[in-house]
Amino acid sequence: MGVVEVVDRSDMINEMKAMLQIDPEKTAIVTIDMHRGHLDPKVATMPLTPEDSGRVIRHTSILLNIGRGHGIPVVHVVVVVRKIPGLGKETLILPFYQHLQKIQDMKRRLIPGGRMAIEDHNIEGSVQTEIIPELYKEGDYVIKNKKRLDGFYGTDLEILLSALRVDTAVFTGVNTNTCVLNTCFTAAHKGFKVIVISDCVASMYGQDLHVFALQNIQRCFGWVLTIDEFEQKLKMAERGQGRV
Repeated sequence: MGVVEVVDRSDMINEMKAMLQIDPEKTAIVTIDMHRGHLDPKVATMPLTPEDSGRVIRHTSILLNIGRGHGIPVVHVVVVVRKIPGLGKETLILPFYQHLQKIQDMKRRLIPGGRMAIEDHNIEGSVQTEIIPELYKEGDYVIKNKKRLDGFYGTDLEILLSALRVDTAVFTGVNTNTCVLNTCFTAAHKGFKVIVISDCVASMYGQDLHVFALQNIQRCFGWVLTIDEFEQKLKMAERGQGRV
């Protein structure tokens, strides 16, 4: 396959951003897998690069504090899996991962230049399942039974967002092209206004797939904003210009 040129849709994307209005009273920020298994280099089993980990933690902390300051609820969704006797780990029951384990050079194949211990990733009760301390504050909501790439699948995320009377879901997390993208797809299917904060997402699978995921979201079904752009939308809402 030859090199594929990225189509320039910046005019459309910018026009969509200009039309976007955010009501803080109908908004929630949802973090996807912001746990030590991805973001703590000391114990991570499926790690981001140290540079990406630092960036994502630092920027997400800023974002969450901005959101909390506007009364926006924060929901942390974390993958936590069991080991089933005779079958292995719940996520490894998926056919793709079963085959992936057979590749002799699996670490190099899945994460370019990185390390991975998929069979030990986020086992129930392990330190890897802990939310990064800088990102959690009392009053945040926590969902710790995610088993698949989609943060809605098998969890009560939709029920919680419905109880909070949310129609706008703002996503951050890891990985941009898998769990974040899949969760965003489902959010869009369920009728939520989907927003991803580009400063606060990253992918261990490579920069190409990270960029692909952001392009896919903002060109097809949602908005990709920086922290500054998101904060500006909240300020517009305060001035009465951002109610939907």
